Amino acid sequence: MKHILVAVAAVLFAMGGALAQESCETKAVGSNGKPLAGAAKTSFMKKCVADDCQAKAVSKDGKPLAGAAKASFLKKCQAS
Repeated sequence: MKHILVAVAAVLFAMGGALAQESCETKAVGSNGKPLAGAAKTSFMKKCVADDCQAKAVSKDGKPLAGAAKASFLKKCQAS
């Protein structure tokens, strides 16, 4: 019985983290609360994706990437 409760708790914890993550698409809202459209949305999405990729640009040992490695990572990240 304890194993089932631990498994359920782990699943709920994992789902909570997944639900808390916001994508750039959901963040694309103007100051008036309405979704962005057109050039404003395009500009916001480009900046949001670039910022997200910057945060993920770290090596396997946790150090920030630099130089050609960082440029390559950012290019691949922003393309996807």
